[in-house]
Amino acid sequence: MCTTCGCGGHGATVEHSRKAAHPYVPRRRVAPSAGEGRRIAVEQDLLARNDAEAALNRGLFAARGVFAVNLVSSPGSGKTSLLVETLRRLAGTVPVAVIEGDQQTRRDADRIRAAGAPAVQVNTGKGCHLDARMVARALRQLPPLPAGGLLLIENVGNLVCPAAFDLGEAHKVAVLSVTEGEDKPLKYPDMFRAAALMLLNKCDLLPHLDFDVGEAEGFARRVNPSIRIQRTSVVSGEGLDAWLDWLRAGAAAAARTAA
Repeated sequence: MCTTCGCGGHGATVEHSRKAAHPYVPRRRVAPSAGEGRRIAVEQDLLARNDAEAALNRGLFAARGVFAVNLVSSPGSGKTSLLVETLRRLAGTVPVAVIEGDQQTRRDADRIRAAGAPAVQVNTGKGCHLDARMVARALRQLPPLPAGGLLLIENVGNLVCPAAFDLGEAHKVAVLSVTEGEDKPLKYPDMFRAAALMLLNKCDLLPHLDFDVGEAEGFARRVNPSIRIQRTSVVSGEGLDAWLDWLRAGAAAAARTAA
């Protein structure tokens, strides 16, 4: 049992590697009688070790001039479809690699490869998020990106635990579908507070839904006044140019920093 997020465990399988237990889970489970103080200490140690690994990832990205983005959302928000369309539109202009996080199956990584980008699938088993060491292991299976390259990390669908785990990314991008409730930013404030950008996705469905866009955006800015918001739709193409411009600008800035 993960003491930080309460999921059933953090075993992870990276494609072509042997399944290993989550490196940060303590070997001996803390009994409830050990007290709240000890539980908090274990949680702090867990996050501290992850942060140290994330700092190594971040240093590697900075040295190579790679712009790394961590996409987070609920299941079914349209992250993978957005990634596929992003790859299609960036083809031949920006080098891109993808790390796919899911509890099971390789379906999303197969879709990404079919779109023309190298991808590694990380299956977390009972775990509910990626962590920095999983990303580090996946990176070793990807071809090195040149300066100005883009690493897109699709996290496990979950609006709780990924907020606490730094992967070494430059930014988190929260994808909120209009098929969800407007109050998601209020219900899951840590995630939207951690995100630099919110993509309000599937906007082509708005004529068929009772969804208040202004209210959703207002709730997001209430928990994070500096968050940038972009409305997007893979079906209609709304907002995709602005999304791609944001990615290109980040990749170009990463290349300049490394030069």
